[in-house]
Amino acid sequence: MKPILLEQLAWPEIAELRGTNGGLLLLPLGATEQHGPHLPVAMDTLLAEAVCHAVSGKTGVPVLSALRYTVSQGHTAKWPGTFSLRHSTFLAVLRDVAEWAAATGWQRLLLVNSHFGNDAPARVAVDQLRLAFEGRFHIGLRHVFQLTPGIWKTYTDDAADLHANRAETSLMLHLHPEQVHEDRLADADDPDRTTGTVFSHPVARTSLNGVTGMPSAATKEEGARLFGEMVVALEAEVRKAIVEEPPLPEEEWSGIPLPPVF
Repeated sequence: MKPILLEQLAWPEIAELRGTNGGLLLLPLGATEQHGPHLPVAMDTLLAEAVCHAVSGKTGVPVLSALRYTVSQGHTAKWPGTFSLRHSTFLAVLRDVAEWAAATGWQRLLLVNSHFGNDAPARVAVDQLRLAFEGRFHIGLRHVFQLTPGIWKTYTDDAADLHANRAETSLMLHLHPEQVHEDRLADADDPDRTTGTVFSHPVARTSLNGVTGMPSAATKEEGARLFGEMVVALEAEVRKAIVEEPPLPEEEWSGIPLPPVF
């Protein structure tokens, strides 16, 4: 099947989709930020979209438009191309999207994230929303780079605090080779300088060119393998999400007073 992209549909078709696949929606979380001298600033968004679109084509679960501006403040303004939301703005955006999904009849929302900077605020959003919508809407989060131990190992082989490294460059060589400046790869390598540090330092204090890792070692073959693993793993998660219910029956938790979450 082709992916089902909500932005391309009219409301009557969307209304019919709400009753399929458990009322599940996928929301790709990307970023707009510098990715070294060799990759486009849309790299994270392109990856999140590609994985979600591939899984939608296999499962029939519709995909929302990707969030292209998210939390990238750690990259600072040293290199042009980064546009970041505040953490509070990002949380508010996720809350608003989830509230509109619930108000218009959807039952489940899975955030599919490809940007490391979104990890902490996205987890906070899930923590807030699971309480705010208790009993009437399910919310979850998956990072494409941590879907399996093998994917994570490939991501971190050349840098623990990675960015625009071998894995990300390989993925782009597979997905969008025309957007990779291959003539710059040989000089793009920059090592991880965060090993053993106590504090969390912005990228401008740890990288000379916005890269952390060894993109010169990237190959399109590795990118194809890595992307395939992501699609298989996320498809399995999505199929579980379609039917998953709380482990305990409703009589055990329905009606319990909840604390304020916003």
